[in-house]
Amino acid sequence: MKDNIVLEMKNIHKSFPGVRALQGVDFKLCKGEVHALMGENGAGKSTLIKVLTGVYEKDDGEIYLEGNEKAVVIRSPQDAQNLGISTVYQEITLCPNLSVAENMYIGRTSSMLRDWKKMNADAEKILKSLDIPATATQELSSCSIAVQQMVAIARAVDMECKVLILDEPTSSLDEQEVEKLFKLMRDLKKRGVSIIFVTHFLDQVYEICDKITVLRDGKLVGEFEIKDLPRVQLVAKMLGKEMDDMSDIRGEHAVYAGEDAGLSVFEAEGLVSDAGIKPFDFHIKKGEVNGFTGLLGSGRSECVRAIFGADRVLGGTAKKGGKTVKITKPLDAMKQGIGYLPEDRKRDGIVGDLSVRENIILALQVLKGFFRPFSKAEANKFAEEYIKLLDIKTASADTPIKSLSGGNQQKVILARWLLTHPEYLILDEPTRGIDVGTKVDIQKLVLKLASEGVSVTFISSETDEMLRTCSRLVVMRDRKVVGELSGDELTQSMIMSTIAGGDKE
Repeated sequence: MKDNIVLEMKNIHKSFPGVRALQGVDFKLCKGEVHALMGENGAGKSTLIKVLTGVYEKDDGEIYLEGNEKAVVIRSPQDAQNLGISTVYQEITLCPNLSVAENMYIGRTSSMLRDWKKMNADAEKILKSLDIPATATQELSSCSIAVQQMVAIARAVDMECKVLILDEPTSSLDEQEVEKLFKLMRDLKKRGVSIIFVTHFLDQVYEICDKITVLRDGKLVGEFEIKDLPRVQLVAKMLGKEMDDMSDIRGEHAVYAGEDAGLSVFEAEGLVSDAGIKPFDFHIKKGEVNGFTGLLGSGRSECVRAIFGADRVLGGTAKKGGKTVKITKPLDAMKQGIGYLPEDRKRDGIVGDLSVRENIILALQVLKGFFRPFSKAEANKFAEEYIKLLDIKTASADTPIKSLSGGNQQKVILARWLLTHPEYLILDEPTRGIDVGTKVDIQKLVLKLASEGVSVTFISSETDEMLRTCSRLVVMRDRKVVGELSGDELTQSMIMSTIAGGDKE
C-alpha cells in the first residue's frame, strides 16, 4: 500500500497573526485516485493547498512524495512544479490573447516557442490524446471556460505532473461542460495521474471521487472512502454537528399581527441570473422571516442577488404586493421597498473613506436623487437617530467608517437600509465575523422588525442562527432549490438530510 502512495502530508501546521489556519493536518493521496478535499469556509482547504504548492511556507510538518522516506522542501510554486505538483485554479491563469499551443508551452522552453511548427504539432497531439475540443492554433479566448480549464490541465499533464490539484474547477461550468471535464479526469485517472478535487458540490464529489478528506476549523476531521460516507454524514462532519446532537433550538418568534399578516409581499417564479443558479421560485409573507440555507457555494447568495437585481437577471417573473414588477438593477428593487445587506460588506457594503453619517444616508440619498442632497442638519438627525437605535460604537458621525470594528460597520449598513423603511429586507451573512454580543443584537433586531411587519430574508452559514431567527427555510444544493422546511421540520437533522438529498443513512 505504501508503494501506491504518491503524496503524504504529515502533521502540517500553519498560523497567521491571530489565526491558527492548520493544526496538525494529515493528508494522503494514492496513485490514480480522485480525492475530494472538503470543508466549509475557513476550514483550511486553501491553506493546505497553498502549503503544498509553495505559496505558503508551513510552520511545522513534513511532505513526502512517492513513498520516499526523505521529506521534500517546497518553498515556491516553481519547486512544486519541478516535483510534479500542478494546480488548475477556478480563475483561469492563462493568457487569453495567445493561442492554445502558446499557452501550453509559455514559460517552459524558449526553443519550443521559436519552433512554431513543432510546438503546434506537439500541442495538437496532446489535445487529441486527451480528447480536448480545441485546436493548437486557435486563440484561447475563443474557447469556452471549460475548454480553457482543460487546456490548463493539458499543460500540467504534459509537464508530467504526478499530482494535479483542481481548485473549484466546475464553479463556472454548466452541466454539459462539467461532464466533459469529468471525462478528462477519468482519462487522467486511468493514466495514473492523482487528482485533488476541491469543490463545494456534493453531487459532483459522489460522481467522480474515490475518497474524501474533511477539514473543519483548521483540523482534520477524517479521511473516508466514498462508499463508507453517506451524504448526510458528510454534511454533519463538515458542519460539526453529529447526528446525536440535533435538537431543535429555535426560540419563540415574535409574530406580526396586522390585518395584512399572511399576505404575500414578494414572489418570484422561474427566476434565474447570470451567476449560474438554476431557475427558482420564491415567496415571502408580510412580517415573515425566512432564509436560504445550504453549504457554502450552494447558491444562497446568488438567489438573493437575483431578487435584488445585483446580478443580471436572465429570466423569470417577480411580483411585489401581487403586481408584476421588473427588477433588472438594484435601484429598481430599492424603489419597490426592498433593501439588501450584501455578504461581502467590505467590497459591496461600506464606502470606506466616507463617514458613518454619509454611509448611513447613502441608500436614501440614492432614492431621493443626488441632485437633491440632504441638508447637513437632516443628515445629522438621521445619523444620530440610528447610531443611538443600533448602539453603533463610533467617536462621532464624522468618523470614517473604515476605522470602525466589523460589527459596527455591519450595524451602519443595517442603519442605511432601515432609514429607507423597507417593506422587505434581505440580510446576507449579517453576523459573519462579528462578536457574539453583536450577533445577538442583530438577531433580536431581525425578530423585532418582523413583529412590526417588515419581511426579512436571512442568510447565515451558522444553522443554529438560522433556526433561531427563521420560520421557513429554502434549502439549496449545487445551485438549485432542493427543499423547503417549516414548523416541526426546522431542525438540524432535517436541514442536513435535505442538503444531502434525503439520504438518511
